[in-house]
Amino acid sequence: MEKRCWIVGAGDFCARDWSPRAGDLVIAADGGQGALSRLHTRADIVVGDFDSLREAPNGGEVVRLPAEKDDTDMVAALRLALARGCRDIRIYGAAGGRIDHTIANLQSLNFLARQGARGVLVEEHYSVTSILNGEIRFAAASRGMLSVFAQGGEARGVYLEGLKYPQRGFTLRDDYPMGVSNEFTGVPARVAVTDGLLLVAWTGEAVVEGIKL
Repeated sequence: MEKRCWIVGAGDFCARDWSPRAGDLVIAADGGQGALSRLHTRADIVVGDFDSLREAPNGGEVVRLPAEKDDTDMVAALRLALARGCRDIRIYGAAGGRIDHTIANLQSLNFLARQGARGVLVEEHYSVTSILNGEIRFAAASRGMLSVFAQGGEARGVYLEGLKYPQRGFTLRDDYPMGVSNEFTGVPARVAVTDGLLLVAWTGEAVVEGIKL
């Protein structure tokens, strides 16, 4: 079974589908340690400049970052996850609060996609991931809304199958939100892009490649 990483940031935290397994890696990005403490869960690694946490925690593996740096604490946590061999990364506490950090964390999903990894940002009412020249499949049991957004210019050869508003081979641009508010229909669904990067967001209950999110 593929090693999975669970990262918790300092934003709004929900425990939806929070279920680290034996052998998974749990990382707290700075103030994310607070949410883990409330869950009575210990992080394998705590990383950050600790401006949110105020001080570095005692015990465990601590990676202290300078206050003035290029990477956010979340990006530093993602780099650690990749370096430890994780390609399936769940991100919590990454939205709410400061809008700049929320946007940065959404962009970080694109970074993971370009590294050949799958990151899923999990919030109380929605989940988000990025796909690069690839696809994501949803089981027939999925319910709710789904939206797609081009990233980094144009996304060409976009396919939306098994959804209320299907499309085959169309082009999305990053300056026009044409892919908002599609719907699952009770049949298997597929989102694919031939050339480009797509941000895929969904609400409700979805089963992605056999994993409930």
